[in-house]
Amino acid sequence: MIEIQNLDTNSPLWKEVRAIRDEVFVLEQEVSPEEEYDEFEESARHFLAFFEGLPAGTARWRFTTNGIKLERFAVKKEFRKHGVGAALVQAVLNEVIPRAEKETLIYLHAQVQAIPFYAKANFETFGVEFVEADILHRKMRLIR
Repeated sequence: MIEIQNLDTNSPLWKEVRAIRDEVFVLEQEVSPEEEYDEFEESARHFLAFFEGLPAGTARWRFTTNGIKLERFAVKKEFRKHGVGAALVQAVLNEVIPRAEKETLIYLHAQVQAIPFYAKANFETFGVEFVEADILHRKMRLIR
């Protein structure tokens, strides 16, 4: 069973978000902590997913000058292939779509290997490949 909670950086559960992002991005993908934790932490809306009661994944979204950006999707290795990532995407979209005007761009920067995952959630690529945090990415937008 997957449960997802909204939280902010003042929540006692914030340490779980940090632990997941440290494990996935900083340790596994070797992203520097300075790049991983940015000035948008306070203004972003954060999500924490639990799989059978255990912290399993996280994500956030925020308003940008371009639209609404979904980001920092991370699922701990032992919980991948259990639907946690898909549940996080759906939870974020359930919150974002009602807040967005029809013409508002809802987008993300997908690691190239994750493009098929986001495509299943109705995102399409646009623009050219680029490097972010030493990882190849592509911009994707929600088709609606």
